[in-house]
Amino acid sequence: MLSKRHAEILKILDSEGTVTISALAEAMDVSLETIRRDVRPLVDGGTVLRMHGAISLSLQAGEAPFRRRMRENAAAKQAIAAAAAASVCHGDAVMMDTGTTTSFLARALTRHKRLTIITNSTDAARTLAGGEGNRVFLAGGEIIGDSGAVLGAAAVRFVNGFSATHAFISAGAVTGAEVMDYEATEVEFARALLARAERRVLVTDATKFGRRGLVTVCGFDGLDALVTDAPVSGPTASSLKQAGVKLTIAAPA
Repeated sequence: MLSKRHAEILKILDSEGTVTISALAEAMDVSLETIRRDVRPLVDGGTVLRMHGAISLSLQAGEAPFRRRMRENAAAKQAIAAAAAASVCHGDAVMMDTGTTTSFLARALTRHKRLTIITNSTDAARTLAGGEGNRVFLAGGEIIGDSGAVLGAAAVRFVNGFSATHAFISAGAVTGAEVMDYEATEVEFARALLARAERRVLVTDATKFGRRGLVTVCGFDGLDALVTDAPVSGPTASSLKQAGVKLTIAAPA
């Protein structure tokens, strides 16, 4: 039987996305042990996903719905987007895939001029289409209702007809020396972007580190730069250095 406190936990998760156990205990004014006990049946029932001292609402695909993920770590993603946008010059050709961090990047690029945007994100396309002198090319294919991503073989063929200065990709997970995601079609599109750009950049918040996805996008040797919001340590830091990836830490204000 789920209690009133369980309902409150689910309400907080629906609003905040991913929440640490300690933050949840503080918000509900109970002990850590009480929260762990309350969370256990939600995890066992498949409603909640537990990971590295935090919990989030669980879906079969391994990710929360797009709108909810836009609220998760929004300040961190905005900081990452601002730092990534600073590396783009007026007139550059920019490729980006569909993800919450790349959606924030699109918003951070609205002050740039004369950009050429190649994307499968209907959100990014709408955001940047009205920019001064911008040209926006949106991939054709199947539109996925939740995220608005255009995916499939036609989208990959579309990207292969372009070349760009920058390719920005997001990620569902980063583990060891690999960038990973949960859907094969999303991975295929991200790989296509990386193959068609001079500069290959991963933009992702620190919560993705230590997670394992289902499909590998690339190893760190397939990247030129990583922009994230917290220092990277341990074997991941060593692997980034060995691969020659430029690391930028964009801590939220």
